[in-house]
Amino acid sequence: VQLQASGGGLVQPGGSLRLSCVASGRTFSRYAVGWFRQPPGKEREFVAAMRWSGNTPLYADSVEGRFTISRDNAKNTVYLQMSSLKPEDTAVYYCAAADRAPSARYESYDYWGQGTQVTVSS
Repeated sequence: VQLQASGGGLVQPGGSLRLSCVASGRTFSRYAVGWFRQPPGKEREFVAAMRWSGNTPLYADSVEGRFTISRDNAKNTVYLQMSSLKPEDTAVYYCAAADRAPSARYESYDYWGQGTQVTVSS
């Protein structure tokens, strides 16, 4: 199982950015997919997760209402649409997959993509 994250960059506060995570190597219809982030000098933290088949997503309180997780089955891709970005959203963002129900615990995920840097600054 391989995950490839992309879409990071530098954005001004209040701006938007969309991250993508392309999955390959296995059928993901029964997997959970999630996004985590690691701010500078801090621990990795949960951002959002959903089952690949697309039921009610989970969000961290800090991003609820600003971020949206979605997927495109035809492209085997999961997205994280980020809006109203704040400087505290600055982090390396990771996508992950797990052969179980969606979870906010990073220990629940078996497969990880490489990170993509998001910097929110004026």
